[in-house]
Order: sequence, then C-alpha cells, then structure tokens
Amino acid sequence: MKNFLLALIAVFAFVGCGGGDDAASGDKNAPSYNAVLFFDALYNKHNLNAAIEFSTPKMARIMRSYGTASQFSRNLLNLQYDDVTIEVDMTNESLREVYGDESTVNLIFTGNWQGKKVDDMRSVKMLRKKGVWYVDKIIYDPYAR
Repeated sequence: MKNFLLALIAVFAFVGCGGGDDAASGDKNAPSYNAVLFFDALYNKHNLNAAIEFSTPKMARIMRSYGTASQFSRNLLNLQYDDVTIEVDMTNESLREVYGDESTVNLIFTGNWQGKKVDDMRSVKMLRKKGVWYVDKIIYDPYAR
C-alpha cells in the first residue's frame, strides 16, 4: 500500500511538472498575459494566425495585410529577433485595469538578432471584450529613430 501511494504521488508530480508551452505567467485574466502571448506568437512561434487570436478585428485586418509574422514585425513594429524573451514592465501597473475595459501594457523585449543582443520596449493598448483582453493598438514610440 505504501509503495502504491508513493507511485501515485510520483505520477502526479511528473504530470504536474509537464510543461504547457505558455510563454506568459501570472494572472490569465490580466491584460499583460494576453499581450505577452500575442508577441510570443509573433516572435517565438512565428505564427501570425496565433497572434491574430489575441487581437481586435481592426488589428487583425492590419496584420493579415502583411501576410507573415516576420513581415508584420519588421514593418509595423520595427523589431526583429532570432529569439526573444518578453517581460512585462510592472512600473506602470495599475489596479484600475482590473475594473476597466482598456489598459496600456508596457513590454520589455530582450533577445538576439544576427548574433547581437537587442533590448527594446513597446507599449500596447489592450481592450477587454466579453471578459477577454485583446491587443488593439501598438503605441508609437516617440523616442525611436
């Protein structure tokens, strides 16, 4: 009986450690969660359709016009990476976003492009529709070249 319980615990431990491939962590109802998944689909999965799932219809129409994730990220976002880590900048975090239907999320990108380390930051405007957060707009960086 003791061996059976140990085996059962070991099975649950291994199943619990199994990895979902979500790049985002934290509250799944937070706007930052879907913002990270949006950019992860573009930069790490190179999947435009997966990113469109996290965008408003207006943003989805713009994204489809570019055809591929790399074209969209190169032309509209002006960010290119071979591999990237995406983090949420918590300095602008507000409790009001939990109650409102709009939020601005700041994201920090750290990655490599052609063997060089590249750090950048982007802000996105998020909209909540029927309880789900979507990327509505990528805010222009006034300090970019």
